[in-house]
Amino acid sequence: MQVRSYLKLSVALALLTIALKTAAWWWTGSVSLAADALESLVNLAGAVFALAMVTVAARPPDEDHPFGHHKAEFFSSGFEGVLIIAAALGILWAAGHRFLTPQPVESLGLGLGLAIVSSVLNGLLAWAMLRKGREHRSMALEADARHLFTDVWTSAGVVVGLVGVGLTGWTWLDPLLATLVALNILREGAHLVWTSSQGLMDQALETESLALVHQVLDEFSHQTIRFDHLVSRRAGQRRFVDLHMHMPSSWSLGRAAAVRSSVEQALMSAVPGLRASIQLLPMDVEAHFDDPKDLI
Repeated sequence: MQVRSYLKLSVALALLTIALKTAAWWWTGSVSLAADALESLVNLAGAVFALAMVTVAARPPDEDHPFGHHKAEFFSSGFEGVLIIAAALGILWAAGHRFLTPQPVESLGLGLGLAIVSSVLNGLLAWAMLRKGREHRSMALEADARHLFTDVWTSAGVVVGLVGVGLTGWTWLDPLLATLVALNILREGAHLVWTSSQGLMDQALETESLALVHQVLDEFSHQTIRFDHLVSRRAGQRRFVDLHMHMPSSWSLGRAAAVRSSVEQALMSAVPGLRASIQLLPMDVEAHFDDPKDLI
């Protein structure tokens, strides 16, 4: 199953869980279950936007976007983070109101049953989506999976808290639990916004990928070939490296180009999704990127 298929499944499941959790809130009157249902609305909006951004990211390069549209996935992650934060603020407002005007919860058995069913469904999908997101390095899919996991833990906390309300009769546990849910959601939302902002600012490759790049270059390095000025960046599912390869000036252009092609192919085989660009230079020529005139 591909990334877009998982996101379509996430949209369908979000609609189902909204129905289940809204019914649970309707029957019980629990503000914490209402908070849980509100987060599922955010799940739906996030999944729909993620699906749109993944579709954009899959477009091939064009005249206006020669490096492709891969960064569109970071917009999805940031948008979902903002939605999560908005939902958390709404939950805090509702919980504060319930602290001032406490109300008993009713029909806990049915309400908790619906919450548990929706939580199990979300957990199974989130686990599958997280695996697929890491496999394809899809920021949008991974963000949606992490949000679903947050929803699972939220629902688990709500269930435990409402059981406590049923056993003790302490109605203040319900809004207290909703407040804790909101704080957890705020943390996750802030994390998503921060991660997406870093991705939009051309972060370097992950440590593991850079290690593979250096391993390949070490295999090609010897007395007549050396590499320097390596820079890297990631854009959605794509990875890019640019570097200089120095070799003897007596080599023919054909020989130098053949070696460069071998290095580029080795790099792209070692790191899936990588695009390598290598500039050829004679061994005794250096490039100076830190010259003040280049920074103007």
